[in-house]
Amino acid sequence: MAELYNAAAPHRATNLSINSDLLRKARDLNLNLSATLERAREEELSKRQAEQWVAENRAAIKSYNDFVEQHGCFGDEFREF
Repeated sequence: MAELYNAAAPHRATNLSINSDLLRKARDLNLNLSATLERAREEELSKRQAEQWVAENRAAIKSYNDFVEQHGCFGDEFREF
C-alpha cells in the first residue's frame, strides 16, 4: 500500500485560528497542539483518500458484486463452514 504522506518531510510553520477557550484548555492539559493537529489531519486524509478510492472504483465494485450475486464467491464449493 502506498504511503499516506511523507512523515519524514520537514515541518513548516503556519498560522491558524482556533477557539480561544479550546486553546486555553488544551494548554492547561499540556496537549501538543502540533501533534494533535497532525493526527487529526492524517485521519481526515486517510478517510478522504478511502472515499476517493471507492468513488474511482465504484463501477468495478458493482461489477464484482453483480458477478458474485449471479455466480457466488470464488471457492464457495470448497468452503466447509
